[in-house]
Amino acid sequence: MVEYRIDRRSGVATYVQIVQQTKQALRLGLLEPGDRLPTAREVVAATAINPNTVLKAYRELEREGLVEARRGLGTFVRKSLSTAPADSPLRTELDAWARRAREAGLEREDVAALFTSVLDTHFAASEGDA
Repeated sequence: MVEYRIDRRSGVATYVQIVQQTKQALRLGLLEPGDRLPTAREVVAATAINPNTVLKAYRELEREGLVEARRGLGTFVRKSLSTAPADSPLRTELDAWARRAREAGLEREDVAALFTSVLDTHFAASEGDA
């Protein structure tokens, strides 16, 4: 089951953080079709956020066709986004790279900026071709 971590200093809306973290779990194969998401009550207990915020995030995920609410049962994953499993060799390489970046004194924001810059370089051309 996914455990949401809310960063109140990020500037990203709380419900968006829940949507993003759910999608990340779907991409990594940590959530698969049929899995139940935590109930709004469970998320509220773990994160101290408003239940309506959780419900808003779940409605957004449902609107995107990724989850479905089943009355009285909970919210369940309908569709996977997994193409790179959590145990992928690429993840291992990225983990080692991130460790080296941290040992070199880079802060999280520095690493994120560097990684985003590299992503933009490699994916901007292919997205423009589509």
